[in-house]
Amino acid sequence: MTSDTIILVEVAYASPSKQLIIPIHVKAGTTVKEAIIQSGIQKEYPEINLDENPVGIFGKHATFEQELREKDRVEIYRPLIADPKEIRRQRAEQGKKMKKGGGNNEEDSSKA
Repeated sequence: MTSDTIILVEVAYASPSKQLIIPIHVKAGTTVKEAIIQSGIQKEYPEINLDENPVGIFGKHATFEQELREKDRVEIYRPLIADPKEIRRQRAEQGKKMKKGGGNNEEDSSKA
């Protein structure tokens, strides 16, 4: 493909209340960051901060300098509210506490 070739890509972002996917035509060799800017998605979502929001292409981490291919979907991710590893650790700890206590075993044994 030459730099004159025009390709179709999508730029996507989702807030907690809605999702927007913007299809745009760009020149071959356009980078992730260039496509985001050309899409105008930041007008719809002013909270997008390209210095902080991570990006990906079809769910795989990407850099802003990565060149796009035909039909790529650029995804702009929101910052995580909670660390998934920490949440799993907390759930596992809660599970251990429940197993140690045995639940309502005293009531169950009195019914037998």
